[in-house]
Amino acid sequence: MSSEALNSKPKITEIEGFGIDTIPDKDRTSTPWDLFRIQFGGANTFATVLLGTFPIAFGLSFWQGVGAVVLGVLVGTLFLMPMGIFGPRTGTNNAVSSGAHLGVRGRIAGSFLSLLTAIAFYSISVWVGGDALVGAFVKLFGVQDSQLLRIALYAVIGLIVIVVVVYGYQFMLLVNRVAVWLNTALMLVAVFAFSGMFHADYAGSGTLLLGSFWPTFILAALVAMSNPISFGAFLGDWARYIPNGTSNGKLALATLGAQLMTLIPFIFGVATMTLVSGGDYVVGLIGVSPVWYAYVIIVVAFIGGLSTGTTSLYGTGLDFSSVFPKLSRVQATIAIGSVAFAFIVVGRLYVDLLGAVNGFVGAIVVTTTPWMIIMAIGFWNRRGWYANEDLQVFNRGKTGGRYWFENGINWRAMGPWIISAVLGLQFGYYPPVIVGVWSGVAGGIDLSLVVSIVSAAVLYVLALIIFPEPAYAFGPKGPRIGRTSKGEIPAVK
Repeated sequence: MSSEALNSKPKITEIEGFGIDTIPDKDRTSTPWDLFRIQFGGANTFATVLLGTFPIAFGLSFWQGVGAVVLGVLVGTLFLMPMGIFGPRTGTNNAVSSGAHLGVRGRIAGSFLSLLTAIAFYSISVWVGGDALVGAFVKLFGVQDSQLLRIALYAVIGLIVIVVVVYGYQFMLLVNRVAVWLNTALMLVAVFAFSGMFHADYAGSGTLLLGSFWPTFILAALVAMSNPISFGAFLGDWARYIPNGTSNGKLALATLGAQLMTLIPFIFGVATMTLVSGGDYVVGLIGVSPVWYAYVIIVVAFIGGLSTGTTSLYGTGLDFSSVFPKLSRVQATIAIGSVAFAFIVVGRLYVDLLGAVNGFVGAIVVTTTPWMIIMAIGFWNRRGWYANEDLQVFNRGKTGGRYWFENGINWRAMGPWIISAVLGLQFGYYPPVIVGVWSGVAGGIDLSLVVSIVSAAVLYVLALIIFPEPAYAFGPKGPRIGRTSKGEIPAVK
């Protein structure tokens, strides 16, 4: 273990002082094991369970649903794994790190993606956690269900999440350490709770959402894929506390292991959804649960709401404190949390919240995956070499540096990302939010992800070849793709 990892960690009750500036070596006290725990803890919750219910809600059988979530998690994890290696190299989050490829101003694209993800998954975690508490209170204590009660419980969970995130990384790490083991044990106990009711031969509802098997199966897999993809913009928030020089292999394995473990809550969702007949899944699940397991669900819902909510909200508050320099990390966190809470209330009272979530997760997959592809290709092309001080230029209100490119934007990367994201959305079908103009060209099969991935990779590589990047953006060994152009490093002003 490196000497940096042996430094004493700050107290959990200390409010984190670091923003998105490069973390000093002496303060990098985390390990790949922490990266594993915070990922798995953030996903080992009812929010992930809810995503696991979608295949059954779409009409698939139990085993078809399991196949869809396994496929979605595996594919999503393959794209996610490289995103854990930026933080230790750059000492900052992934959105800021992306400035090396999209330009120090262009990295706002990563900030936008993290905002989209935070609103979606913070909302899911608070919404599902609150509904689980409502269902348990109704069953166990005879409380009358009402919109006012639900919103009150949403507010309690949402406020606690904001408090945890305000304290920062160490407090959040503690919450997820607890969530990793406690929620895993409690979900596995469900084997005993529902053993007499569950049947693996569940054949589905008989009516597939998209009319035939493959379109519906692929849609369910894409919903599951959104979970690992949702971590893409956030891994650097936690990995930046890992010492530079940590093995890329260990970082990748931490992400692989954490995401594979999320199959526990995913399959919990698939299995238990077969027991719930329509209506509100969470309340319905508690309704069919043994009384003793309803108490368990209260614990799982509460801890799960905290862990998913904190991992989603932390990074976005951190990042937007740099996009809007007048806001501190704490102020930005409170602002984003307030916006997300308003989304929950409006969604619960006035719109189809489940449909909105489906649309959000679809947009996350289609727009974030090409961004991750460009980041991974860029890392490989740069041979993992970054000038950390130049990444911070925009955050400090300055101009210039190695990554200034064209007025702060590198169109070699930004152009392919915009084109691939827009193209992907035109092939997507996530009603009622997203219905692309070409969503039906393959007989209903969703081609949005394939289109966005292929177009991003091809267009970015072509751009690097046709429009060579300046030599000063690379380390001493130069690029792996194409050649470089000449030029002087723009002065930082």
